[in-house]
Amino acid sequence: MKNYKRTPINLLLSVSLVCATLVAAAHAQQAAISPSTNNSTPAATPKPGPAPIKIGGVTIFGSLRLRAESWDWFDPDPAYRDSYAIGAAVLRLGLGQQKEKYEWQIEGEFPALMGLPERAVAPAPQGQLGLGASYFAASGRQDATAIFKQGFIRLKEMFGDKASSLKLGRFEFNDGLEVIPADPTLAAVKRDHISQRLIGAFGFSHIGRSFDGLQYSRSSKAGNFTFFGARPTEGVFQLNGNDELDVDVWYAAFTRPNKHKTGESEWRAFASYYHDGRRTLKTDNRAAASRSAEVDNIRITTVGGHYIGAYKAGRGVADVLLWGAGQLGSWGRLDHRAGAIAAEAGWRPGGRIAEKIKPWFRGGYFRSSGDGDPSDDRHGTFFQMLPTPRTYARTPFYNLMNNEDAFGQLMLKPHAKLNLRFDAHHLRLSSGKDLWYVGGGAFQKSTFGYVGRPSNNRKDLGWLYDFSADLTLSARTAMTFYLGGVRGGGVQSAIYPRGGANPLARFFYVELTQKF
Repeated sequence: MKNYKRTPINLLLSVSLVCATLVAAAHAQQAAISPSTNNSTPAATPKPGPAPIKIGGVTIFGSLRLRAESWDWFDPDPAYRDSYAIGAAVLRLGLGQQKEKYEWQIEGEFPALMGLPERAVAPAPQGQLGLGASYFAASGRQDATAIFKQGFIRLKEMFGDKASSLKLGRFEFNDGLEVIPADPTLAAVKRDHISQRLIGAFGFSHIGRSFDGLQYSRSSKAGNFTFFGARPTEGVFQLNGNDELDVDVWYAAFTRPNKHKTGESEWRAFASYYHDGRRTLKTDNRAAASRSAEVDNIRITTVGGHYIGAYKAGRGVADVLLWGAGQLGSWGRLDHRAGAIAAEAGWRPGGRIAEKIKPWFRGGYFRSSGDGDPSDDRHGTFFQMLPTPRTYARTPFYNLMNNEDAFGQLMLKPHAKLNLRFDAHHLRLSSGKDLWYVGGGAFQKSTFGYVGRPSNNRKDLGWLYDFSADLTLSARTAMTFYLGGVRGGGVQSAIYPRGGANPLARFFYVELTQKF
């Protein structure tokens, strides 16, 4: 049995109380600055958004995010702490200016972590017991820092071409979001099911990552072409997030939106190149002696694309998603050949009852290749590069490497300010001879960025059930509640035998975001 008494509930309640206090203050501020309304205001007239803070021609912006997390990670050795709560506050402050020919922006980030567990990293193969352990392993007893998050200039109308722009400096980048669809269904599908599969800012973590480089974009009637080349910064779980890593990523994509009589669709073709020059021990399924004997560079080219569409279906709307990518290159001294596919579909029914709660049913299947032979000269595990894994693993005990995920999803919107989401995922490893991978890519000079636990020739990763509620309190204030439960499979039972045939894990958090 798990000892839930070890969870520091006082910390969880304290951070939640701070969240509630800030919500009350935000509402009071909103009431003080919002103009009065009366019943004569037309219902269809949209309320104006909050005015930005300006000094002269410079806009000042910022946000404060408070989150309390509670973790319970399967059943490790009793000497280690698998059940705990942590808190975090992330303040971001910036200023920028928009001009006809250019724009610029400078932003700082100030993350603080509270209550990180000191005994939550067990010896291999049990490893780090939740993300609280990941923060402690990367940052030790450091609890706060200041980070130069963004500093860039974007030049408009490049070479006299009004459709072109060039961004230079340090900035955040998420692949797949080069074009935002006008259709709200497609926009949501793209944000939650396409973006950041391979390159992302990892904004869910309390530090995140930025990129030092350039981004060229040209939009026309034919579509959007984007070219991106940069080096990622440190960060993610490490509070020191200012320095560059010896990692290069190049990305080019062409996105073509299409409108039809019955709906809207979009396709994208992309290619990327990843180079890792750090002399760190790679995470793969080879024996430790083989891996430690070579520190050659990783060089991987990924080519792929996606198609998404939303179409009228009776009184409702149906959506479809197809995504795929193939990889080739070198994994140190090994040849690298890998791939991944995703297929999803959804339906938003119409009618009077549906209009009240706005249900959206979705389901899908994802599979990426795993390595089937640790002793040959080929590496076959699909490599996710620099993603934001939490987008696709909301309780992030897995990622999209050597993974097979069949899921069902229900989303409801019973109120204009409330979104509810329920997910169920059945998870398996693609290859029982490969590892169970966790992580989101390079974030430190001395560690690889992905953790791999042995599969013991098993495939079943179990079931994930989760629920989230996103509440918009005002134009600048939002809250999120999330609860995920994992019923592990044969892979976990071999690593955490104290949990029996189906070890259990849990992740809960409450989060408040205040923009200003």
